[in-house]
Amino acid sequence: MKNRFNRPRIIGWIAVGLSTAISSFWAFWGIIENFHEGWYLSTLKGNIGLMLAQYLSPMLVFMALTVIAIYRPKAGALMHAVLAAFSCWFFRGGNPVTIFLITSMFLVMGFLYWFSDFQHKRIAVRIALGLPLLTLVIAGISPIVRVSQRIQEVDHSTQYITGNGVSLIWAPSGPGWPDSGEDWITADGICRRLDEGGTKIKERDMEIWRLPTVDEAVRSMSRHGVNCNGFWNEAAREARYEAKPDKEMPLWDIHSPVIYWWTATEVDDNTAFMIEYDGQVWPRKKLTTQTYFGFRCVRDMENK
Repeated sequence: MKNRFNRPRIIGWIAVGLSTAISSFWAFWGIIENFHEGWYLSTLKGNIGLMLAQYLSPMLVFMALTVIAIYRPKAGALMHAVLAAFSCWFFRGGNPVTIFLITSMFLVMGFLYWFSDFQHKRIAVRIALGLPLLTLVIAGISPIVRVSQRIQEVDHSTQYITGNGVSLIWAPSGPGWPDSGEDWITADGICRRLDEGGTKIKERDMEIWRLPTVDEAVRSMSRHGVNCNGFWNEAAREARYEAKPDKEMPLWDIHSPVIYWWTATEVDDNTAFMIEYDGQVWPRKKLTTQTYFGFRCVRDMENK
């Protein structure tokens, strides 16, 4: 009975359980985000590399730490402490609460492993590796199917979108549809100064092009070349669709990191709505700049 309820072994299983839960969480989050904002490069090799380096690296790190800690508890504990110190440095200047939570997580895991002992190491390793990988596979099935069914062609030319209550001309690739992020004020200013063809920025406002409103953007979303029949419920601040849009032509570039567009619809003086390629609408601070925050200018069809 004494060996069966050995305290270091109980602590060890608690540590493995927590580590496995953390790895499984990162497996779920990583594979979902990989096929949501990632997987935009033109080669399979590049996409897999991005997935492993950016989206699945937290899962892989925790899985490796767990295996090391199972076979060498003291070494694993010290590595957790090192990562706690690294997290403080890496996230310096960020949210103090986030830094505290991440650092505390590593320190707690290190503390547990320091006092751990394992009798059935192989079983512990199978659990620590198997459950996160199973989570990865199950969570990845749906997004993999969705991404594999996308239209692979990209059309960077001017697009004429009519139907579902809109008649708009969408700017071609260039200053009116950049492949990088901008804040709302910059995006709005560029649209106003675009020349008639939407390919050059003038020194003064031309007032030919503009940002689309939320309602126009929602009504223009499509999937597999078919309009999704979306509409904007202003009272509920919610976009609704008959079919869920996706990151495809004629409006989106599947090889661009941009997954959000600014709209002209303002929430207040400091906030405006953005639309995501899957049709969701979110309020964001106008001065926010991210690589994946882009825009695409429009003009009314009668001005063609």
